[in-house]
Amino acid sequence: MNEAKYIWKNGEFLPWKEATTHVLAHSLHYGNAAIEGTKAYKTEKGYAIFRLNDHTKRLLESAKMTLINVPYTVEELNAAQLELLRKNEFSGGNVYIRPIVYLGYGVMGLYHKDAPVDTVLAAWEWGAYLGEEGLQRGIRLKIASMTRPSNRSNMGKAKASANYLNSQMAKYEAVECGYDEALLLDDEGYVAEASGACFFLVHNGRLITPPNDNSLNSITQRTTIEIAEKLGIAVERRRISREEIYVADEAFLTGTAAEITPVREVDARILGKGCRGPITEKIQSAYFDVVQGRDPDFEHYLTYI
Repeated sequence: MNEAKYIWKNGEFLPWKEATTHVLAHSLHYGNAAIEGTKAYKTEKGYAIFRLNDHTKRLLESAKMTLINVPYTVEELNAAQLELLRKNEFSGGNVYIRPIVYLGYGVMGLYHKDAPVDTVLAAWEWGAYLGEEGLQRGIRLKIASMTRPSNRSNMGKAKASANYLNSQMAKYEAVECGYDEALLLDDEGYVAEASGACFFLVHNGRLITPPNDNSLNSITQRTTIEIAEKLGIAVERRRISREEIYVADEAFLTGTAAEITPVREVDARILGKGCRGPITEKIQSAYFDVVQGRDPDFEHYLTYI
């Protein structure tokens, strides 16, 4: 990965290689950590973080769900992320920001109340998550053999590190089978989300996306719906079956890392003409206008460095 100069840890800026943790840190063994994925884009006015406040707020909400007491406010963490980007003096491509709060070294065993809490902010330059070609041509998607856990067995609304073992196994399966990404169904057989992104399909000119009953409250999904509404594209939030995907006109994934990534094939079924569709292209273009500061209607979502 592209190393930067500094990482912010517990209120201090440390050299990248010195931002370490103990091998007996509680979260390393039991998986309780809350993470975020935030992105800063180069604009004509310099770097700007997209929807910074929303991402930081979601981080603290995830931590509260998993009983981690973070000793910093949204405002303090926002200010630290801005300073982190300033100190690292990025000048190349877009920057990915990874906040994480986790349980550190001091106690062992499942009861974690007395474990110390570590808060870390890291940032580095990172290109297209699924590749530049994927943004243009579209990716191949495989519906995973495993499902998202039900509401009775986990907290899907928390962006918790433990939840991503499910995603990791699904992604590995998809890639080993020759695909680019995995799509997971819920325990009733309806679309939940991709391994690290939300799912949209286009049918008869309408945009359809799942209600996220037991998946992350997606910031990019909400942004995409706002963009579609501005463009006059009808949006429907409802359950999506596997069969509907196979006969969709278009499909795409959304996420901070995935941005707007077209899907050209699902389980060996070619969607549309087997390339990025016209509605996907329109939304994708509008999205990059938004995050790169070219759309004044959405500039309130940008925090300039």
